[in-house]
Amino acid sequence: MIDDSTRVPLGENKDYINASYIRIVNSGEEYFYIASQGPLPSTTDDFWQMVLENNSNVIVMITREIEGGIIKCHHYWPISMKKPLELKNCHIFLENYQILQYFIIRIFHVVKKSTGSSHFVKHLQFTSWPDHGTPASVDGFIKYVRYVRKSHLTGPMLVHCSAGVGRTGVFLCVDVVFCAIEKNFPFNIKNIVTQMREQRYGMIQTKEQYFFCYKVVLEVLQKLLTLD
Repeated sequence: MIDDSTRVPLGENKDYINASYIRIVNSGEEYFYIASQGPLPSTTDDFWQMVLENNSNVIVMITREIEGGIIKCHHYWPISMKKPLELKNCHIFLENYQILQYFIIRIFHVVKKSTGSSHFVKHLQFTSWPDHGTPASVDGFIKYVRYVRKSHLTGPMLVHCSAGVGRTGVFLCVDVVFCAIEKNFPFNIKNIVTQMREQRYGMIQTKEQYFFCYKVVLEVLQKLLTLD
């Protein structure tokens, strides 16, 4: 269920990929994202084409490749620093990586075959989301969202989980609220979720995920109160 008016077109032919542009307006400011399905073996070329065409410097991955024995997302990046991933239109090199408690940071160097042009991408994979429900550690997710925001420089932030609606929706909602809190702007979580759902069907899938958004925001606001 993709809304044609928000879908991300690929190349001159406007080819199809399961991804949507999401624009969220809060207190007069617009936040711009791509919400995408996690790449499949057959869509990996298209996924990287989308990254390059939109000049996104951050990929936010909120799933592990396999959860509970089920493949959630194809391993769409090089496995080792020694050997690049060869795709139809580009080579992808793993330049560096760091494994932290809640997430993994990877730096990719993408080289376009036709032009030899370079693009660097920071890949931030949250690894602490359980197979069912929501993360036990609210703090871990807060650290992750903040780190992603600091890393974002160009293009829309590209966010995916498995289907690109549930956890992806949680991330987008929390990111917008964090920006609002930092600027002392009012915000309305229900309104943010409504905006997302108008642009991509089913954003934030479960009651638990919706509740988790409030839990995360409450934690941040309570911390601010104790600092005062």
